[in-house]
Amino acid sequence: ASRLKASSKARRFVFVSIGFHLPCPSRCPSLSTRSSQAQTTIWPPRMAKALNGCRATSTLPRMKPTTLLALALGCTCLLRAADTYTIAVIPKGSTHEHWKTVHAGAIKAQRELKARGISVDVMWQAPLREDDRDYQMRVVENLVARKVSGICVAPLDSKALVPPINTAARAKIPVIVFDSAVKSDKPISYIATDNYQGGVLGAEHLGKLLGGKGNVILLRYAIGSAATEEREAGFLDTLKAKFPELKLISSDQYGGATRETAYQVSQNLLNRHGKNVDGIFCVNETLTVGMTMALRNIGRAGGTVKLVGFDVGTAAVEALKKGDVQALVVQNPLRMGYDCVMTMVDHIQGKKVPEKI
Repeated sequence: ASRLKASSKARRFVFVSIGFHLPCPSRCPSLSTRSSQAQTTIWPPRMAKALNGCRATSTLPRMKPTTLLALALGCTCLLRAADTYTIAVIPKGSTHEHWKTVHAGAIKAQRELKARGISVDVMWQAPLREDDRDYQMRVVENLVARKVSGICVAPLDSKALVPPINTAARAKIPVIVFDSAVKSDKPISYIATDNYQGGVLGAEHLGKLLGGKGNVILLRYAIGSAATEEREAGFLDTLKAKFPELKLISSDQYGGATRETAYQVSQNLLNRHGKNVDGIFCVNETLTVGMTMALRNIGRAGGTVKLVGFDVGTAAVEALKKGDVQALVVQNPLRMGYDCVMTMVDHIQGKKVPEKI
């Protein structure tokens, strides 16, 4: 910003106070940003010594106030480009390999941006349990108070996270929702697998394995988890439309957030239906591992009961290799984390981003 005083003599001076030195063009062809404190720089021909030690000479160019103002604004843009963007990434949990892979994708994006001269600080804010909705809500509210550059969140509950997301939007902090949808139009983008189609694929493969006939169990995850609810809907709709001879003997049980709870629920299901069930669909990795353990315990693993799971992890892949799991519907969590950071940076820099990826 510049201001000219009223006298004609003072009109030869421009006062710039934006936090950097204006170098002499004859000695410093590029603009300098060495000073981090606000400085007042004066540019008259007879006071050129103020300009980074340049000597006052008759050859020093005389610049119009508007030229200096343009240079000042140009330097402001350079300074902004050098800022660090603080982007918070909030997954549903911290222990499962799916979320660790999301984290790896976010770090991959951070490193690529650094190589392009864009500084990004990725704040990984993961709850210890995948059912801690209150933790997610508090974290989003705290991040709004800290005025981070952007927030990427995988909501544990499609409704519970709406108020803090709306609070962030009112504070002009952009929010990206990933992995699981939320019932709000405030996020700038939604990045996720087509979870409904994932359920369709699970039903189609299980129906093929069973030859279109038999008794089937759907093991659900948790109420309010939009991603798994979409998978469940895709599975059920496909059974009804394509496999009328597949009988659904249980679809109202929820395995929960841990392998332990999934195992307990699976044991209870098999105590009732273990002798009659022919096929099972589990909507995430935790449930797949818990159900595999329960099938082994009653001696019906190894393909006796056809098991189709969702997501990959070390235990699930080992079960697939051993033949205890017949198929896994997989997604790409690495790309999910990568796209979150890249999309947020594009938005912050004024680029148009897709509403859904």
